[in-house]
Amino acid sequence: MVAPGSTGHHPGVDFAQAQQVFLAPPDAARPAAGVPDTPARRLRDAAEPIATISIWGRQLNERLSALGLDFLTGYVWARAAPMGEPAAPVVVAAFGVFEPGLITGLYEQARSRATRDDVLAAWEQGAVESLRALLPDADVTDAVAALRRGTDVAAQHLVGRPLFAGLVSLPWPADPVGRLWHAAVMLREYRGDVHLAANVAADLTGVQMNLMTEYWVGWAHTEYAGTRGWSAEAMAEADADLVRRGLVADGALTERGRRLRDGIEQQTEAALAPVVDAIGPELPTLTRQLDEWSAAIITGGAAPPDVYKRISG
Repeated sequence: MVAPGSTGHHPGVDFAQAQQVFLAPPDAARPAAGVPDTPARRLRDAAEPIATISIWGRQLNERLSALGLDFLTGYVWARAAPMGEPAAPVVVAAFGVFEPGLITGLYEQARSRATRDDVLAAWEQGAVESLRALLPDADVTDAVAALRRGTDVAAQHLVGRPLFAGLVSLPWPADPVGRLWHAAVMLREYRGDVHLAANVAADLTGVQMNLMTEYWVGWAHTEYAGTRGWSAEAMAEADADLVRRGLVADGALTERGRRLRDGIEQQTEAALAPVVDAIGPELPTLTRQLDEWSAAIITGGAAPPDVYKRISG
């Protein structure tokens, strides 16, 4: 999400600059990613571009810009705002994988420029406008009903899920496309909260979570972690610790490291089992429909064309 090594106050990144960096196709064809092919993972990947319209939607970014927020301050404040107006360390804890000084600086800047109510309104209205432009003829009724069965079950499990709990506290949008987006974001943050907890239980730091995912997916070393604001020195120190722990050797996961990272994914999947069960037999149809809409979003330039960027996390 950010330039490698960025910390503290930043000079500003506008939406056009972010698009050039993060929505560009990879320089070369990617090898197949080392992620499992399961119903829960397929649902997650199919819903991702719909959820992240709140990051990449042009109309959404225009609304945040009108509030005085650039791409990064808008991202941080809009994602944190469902939780209320927490202190910066709470946002650092909830976001998890970003460099703490970076998130603290962005969050404090953002709060000084725009109110929570204004940001939440721009977030929802911008998401609706962005999706409407990309999916003008989408009939989302059945998909929303299926997703909501899942998110309703997830809402019974709030403990340890701060970003998801914040979304549960918000009213559902009135617009059908807004409800599709809201459900997708709820699914994303529920999974993300659980995934973060599994990483913490595995005794991984924020930067190590990124590095382990790099090795697991197939990224070039630090190519992904660096976009979360970590310095070269911090990444090198974290990587050296992974080597000392026997999780990494010769630039790759060891057998022990692979078991650890696979276990994190399995714990994440286990927490999603009640959600998948609640969606029921419609899951394959729902996933195919979300995939079609997400393909249109990617083609429309509102999600990364690089599959590694969409599946990491």
